[in-house]
Amino acid sequence: GDSLEIMERLPGESIDLVFADPPYNLQLSKELYRPNMTRVEGVDADWDRFDGFRQYDDFTRAWLSGCRRLLREDGGLWVIGTYHNIHRVGAILQDLGYWILNDVLWIKANPTPNFRGTRFTNAHEILIWASKSKKARYSFNHHAMKSLNGGKQMRSDWYIPLCTGSERIKRDGKKAHATQKPEALLYRVLLASTDPGDVVLDPFFGTGTTGATSPGIRSSTAVTTVATGTAVGEVADQHSAVTGVGEVVRVGRRRGSERQSQRSNRCGCEKLTLGH
Repeated sequence: GDSLEIMERLPGESIDLVFADPPYNLQLSKELYRPNMTRVEGVDADWDRFDGFRQYDDFTRAWLSGCRRLLREDGGLWVIGTYHNIHRVGAILQDLGYWILNDVLWIKANPTPNFRGTRFTNAHEILIWASKSKKARYSFNHHAMKSLNGGKQMRSDWYIPLCTGSERIKRDGKKAHATQKPEALLYRVLLASTDPGDVVLDPFFGTGTTGATSPGIRSSTAVTTVATGTAVGEVADQHSAVTGVGEVVRVGRRRGSERQSQRSNRCGCEKLTLGH
């Protein structure tokens, strides 16, 4: 389903944290091959195609505005991207009133080489962590981050390998999604910036990594995720976080009023259908 339409039906100020992995607007025009002439599986799906920067900026402004309406006053947002889009996203974030707290480099321990030898190997992606406003009392679990980092203060350069091996979800022997993020990355994001009972929105659910990672953070953390399409939902089903067109999935412990109108699925998640 269209995440912008689905977000409009969610109640305002109901979300504690947003994690967004939006289209990168790579604008790829040619196929890329390795030296052994095997084709590199890049991002060439329809969801990453825009007519130009103006259309991409309008799209970015729309989903960030939707997230801002849904965030509680002390809420926060993470968004990940590459040099193709992250700087435009950051400027729009600030224009909308978000307050940037950090930019974090995800440094890939095993990046894809620049096979043509025309540029540096692109070995990192950038995450922007922001609060809803400058005055927001956002969550940051400093001591948990120190514990995860061997007792030292966590820095903003995170060395985490790409998603490979058994963690990489495949369909018919090929990658099910070109930009699947490693669970270790989402684990760190959620551990750093959520509290027990928080509700997390992922407006670009992809393979469902946010939903799959969340139960391992805290048993009381409820996670709300918005699906972006049927095919994506089928892939996310493999990632232990079932979703589909027009559905919101809650992963984790239910609280009070959330117990109504929900039904369990085979993964132990809770599903609330919004309709198509």
